[in-house]
Amino acid sequence: MPNEQLTLKNDKLHDFLCERNKVMTEEWYQTLDKKAGGIYSSNNPETIEKMKQQNYEFHEVFCSMFTKDEVDCIKEFEDWIERVAKDEGHLTTPLESVLKEFFRTQEQYLQYIEEFAATQKENISPAQVNEWNKAVVNTINKIILEFTVQNTKAAENRLNAQQEMILEMSAPVILLTKDIGLLPLVGEINTYRAQIMFEKVLQQCHNNSTERLFIDLSGVPIIDTMVAHQIFQLIEGLKIIGVKTAIAGISPVIAQTAIQLGINFGEIEVYSKIAHAMKFHNLQVSEK
Repeated sequence: MPNEQLTLKNDKLHDFLCERNKVMTEEWYQTLDKKAGGIYSSNNPETIEKMKQQNYEFHEVFCSMFTKDEVDCIKEFEDWIERVAKDEGHLTTPLESVLKEFFRTQEQYLQYIEEFAATQKENISPAQVNEWNKAVVNTINKIILEFTVQNTKAAENRLNAQQEMILEMSAPVILLTKDIGLLPLVGEINTYRAQIMFEKVLQQCHNNSTERLFIDLSGVPIIDTMVAHQIFQLIEGLKIIGVKTAIAGISPVIAQTAIQLGINFGEIEVYSKIAHAMKFHNLQVSEK
């Protein structure tokens, strides 16, 4: 039948594969590289069961491609892809390891189609088998592409959330008394961190009814003009909400930057060390 119109739809193939969904999941897990890292290395029974369930759900949807249109099949995969791509376990797993498992699953389907075709030699032509194989490869490729997009986006959102949390923690106002706080700044301060610091410190001082804030810059090696400007904007902002400030530990480099900006230290308390500032205000501190 040289002019036969090939079709992907085949109820018998669909049933053949669906009957083997659980077997395919067990085969997949038994041959899984447990040293691949991330979720695949887990010994937690609940994590392993969840991983198997996700794999089984994949098969349930994938088998439908032999009874439904390809577009409908891909659409059904959208929910599965989004859930798995954003799953914490897969976010902590190297992307190349996840993609490897998609290709191993693809190989499973190609082998099972070959097995099915062997039992239906009189009814299935080599051209039909080739058509099914092409459909499997094309569908897996589309799933991989969408998974990569979703997983990368979720990983970026996760990283941004972690960075923001770190930034919030890097500008903590420590209460020395009920109305006096200390802001110890350590490490490099870039423009983004300075902006977050500006917002969080103002909010913390407002929430704590802080009347005086000591800003310790001794742990900051260098800042650029933009960051220096934002730090002194912070001081002005604190002044507006009724918080008096004192700065300690200004390095010669930071002092030079401030002078170049034309910042007036006349109304700002400045101390060489935070211990001196605290001692001046009768706060107990051990000077080292």
